[in-house]
Amino acid sequence: MSKKIIHVVAAAIEKDGKIFCAQRPEGKSLGGFWEFPGGKLEAGESPKQALIREIQEELNSEIEIISFVNEASYDYDFGTVVMKTYHAKLLSGKLELLEHQNSTWLAPHELKSLNWAPVDRPAVELLTKK
Repeated sequence: MSKKIIHVVAAAIEKDGKIFCAQRPEGKSLGGFWEFPGGKLEAGESPKQALIREIQEELNSEIEIISFVNEASYDYDFGTVVMKTYHAKLLSGKLELLEHQNSTWLAPHELKSLNWAPVDRPAVELLTKK
């Protein structure tokens, strides 16, 4: 049986040289792991449209996408997540945690100090080398 493929997008949001990191809520899938915020693509959406919508929904903020970071996939028990991560900057809003239990801003060299969700780890590797 083939696993479900789940296409998602994520934003490495940078401000003042630091990157926004969000912690998934306990009791949800991958609870307690850290991630770059984002979510699933909806039918007919481009990855960039989905990411702008997801950041608005999850964090009540507007972002501008600057560049593509990477695409990574990971086989979880619930399906294979294929994630495109983008480098972005905050345009407006305060990044309110509407779906996460915690957040922090870290310099790129500090990113590896967190316990990242597996699909986010390749982006973390790339971002720490900048």
